[in-house]
Amino acid sequence: MSRSMTGARMVIEALRDQGVDTVFGYPGGAVLPIYDEIFQQNDIQHILVRHEQGAVHMAEGYARTTGKPGVVLVTSGPGATNAVTGLTDALMDSIPIVVLTGQVPTFLIGTDGFQEADTIGITRPCTKHNWLVKDTDQLSQTIHRAFHVATTGRPGPVLIDIPKDVQFATGEYVGPKGMDLASYQPAKKGDLDQITKLVELMEKAERPIFYTGGGVINSGPAASQLLRELVEATGFPITSTLMGLGSYPATGKAWLGMLGMHGLYEANMAMHDCDLMINLGARFDDRITGRVADFSPGSVKAHVDIDPSSINKIIRVDVPIVGDVGHVLEDLLKIWKSRGRKTNSAAVQQWWVQIEQWRARNCLAYKGSDQVIKPQYALERLHELTKHRKPYISTEVGQHQMWAAQYLHFDDPNHWMTSGGLGTMGYGLPASIGAQVAHPDALVINVAGDASWLMNMQEMGTAIQFRAPVKQFILNNERLGMVRQWQQLLHGERYSQSWSDSLPDFVKLAEAFGCKGRMVSDPAELDEAIQEMLDYDGPYILDVLIEKHENCLPMIPSGKPHNEMILSEEATEGAIVGAGGALV
Repeated sequence: MSRSMTGARMVIEALRDQGVDTVFGYPGGAVLPIYDEIFQQNDIQHILVRHEQGAVHMAEGYARTTGKPGVVLVTSGPGATNAVTGLTDALMDSIPIVVLTGQVPTFLIGTDGFQEADTIGITRPCTKHNWLVKDTDQLSQTIHRAFHVATTGRPGPVLIDIPKDVQFATGEYVGPKGMDLASYQPAKKGDLDQITKLVELMEKAERPIFYTGGGVINSGPAASQLLRELVEATGFPITSTLMGLGSYPATGKAWLGMLGMHGLYEANMAMHDCDLMINLGARFDDRITGRVADFSPGSVKAHVDIDPSSINKIIRVDVPIVGDVGHVLEDLLKIWKSRGRKTNSAAVQQWWVQIEQWRARNCLAYKGSDQVIKPQYALERLHELTKHRKPYISTEVGQHQMWAAQYLHFDDPNHWMTSGGLGTMGYGLPASIGAQVAHPDALVINVAGDASWLMNMQEMGTAIQFRAPVKQFILNNERLGMVRQWQQLLHGERYSQSWSDSLPDFVKLAEAFGCKGRMVSDPAELDEAIQEMLDYDGPYILDVLIEKHENCLPMIPSGKPHNEMILSEEATEGAIVGAGGALV
């Protein structure tokens, strides 16, 4: 049944019908009719951000921790262009976001009107799909279709550009139940013949490994549960990308840790030497593969992904399975059980003996200090003092991000938010606010670097205004840490522009925003400082002064294979290395 209303009212009705409870946005002339409708209702909460990039990152944090699409409302021109970084970030990491942008009236499009930009042209490469709505009668249907596209198949960001005259005009509203969405229905079920072929390979494999990515988490909680059941039943080792952390518990006995450029030694060596690689919802990103020609050279490779364009895009695989990870895992378990739950258990047991030898390298070992706070120690203590509360953790981008992935441990999906594919500095603070808005009673911590945090520090104003008690845990080395590390290792120690001069006093900055702050530099005071941060009932900035020139290790140098890793001196002490990197 259709109803007559203005385009601006349609936006609110459509969001309500889609179950939206929160919108992150910033008003401007081209969206004032929609903001007027927001003022006249109480069902949807609006979070006023300080910058449109922050709005999209907040929506990402909301989406990653709830599994629901995040919603953004911004104005035309600079409002839309400021959202581009967040859109690209969400596209790279497969995060469902619906962005509504204002546009100049239809009769002004193409005239270089005030705050006009070709939003559709600009955002076409960084959205899953986008629409310019010129007819009010089409607006509600477009919004419903946008939510369907954002959340179906491989999730991603979508954008709807709405001219101001379309918002003022009257049209017929159509609810989601009256929509025909058959034009976009990606396959969820995998091919049973290919799944059976994978089961046959699993039954015979001597050195198998599960390689999991963000697709497991995007599939929903059931996929993570099925994954855990499969891993426990087979006894196969499991590793994960940065985006997949939490899909299998870090306390699980089969967990090898994260793999890739700054992954664990045992995970990378197992990936290099395995004979069966089972990729579940990962896309063979270059941070994972290293040199493609040398990536897991002796393995038979299976790849499960809902996005057919991801399969054989980078790594040629032997068993391609297009489908939703959760559905494929369900069928995989059924077929494997029906065939007698067989594995080559004796060989797999020997495989674990080899893995334990690699693990004995203790690749995360570092040189401790009672004089200066080591970043690894800071994160170890943060984890110990917070793990019982199952915090939601966001990060900025850089060394601290990789240390957080190494030293913080996640037993549940949807508790880890980081910018993986795009590597967006400035992501973590707004993402933490989005997560906190979604989970008002939870502990939400942003692990940051001093340089990254400054990129969107203005969003502390949003945290204060909306009483979001986010904790900002800044590892402050007064450097662009990852840039400095690469300059040391690859550019002859020529430290070009990797010093952060004139940093603000983060404690005074906290006070200026109206929250609490503290600086800590003594390792003996770190636990007390962390506890004070946790006990404070509002936003808090903890400035942790750390060792300035600590490198993030292990590390696969650019262009090298997985079995050529740089390890710390502490990790290699006492180790006798034989062929293939194994202890002898």
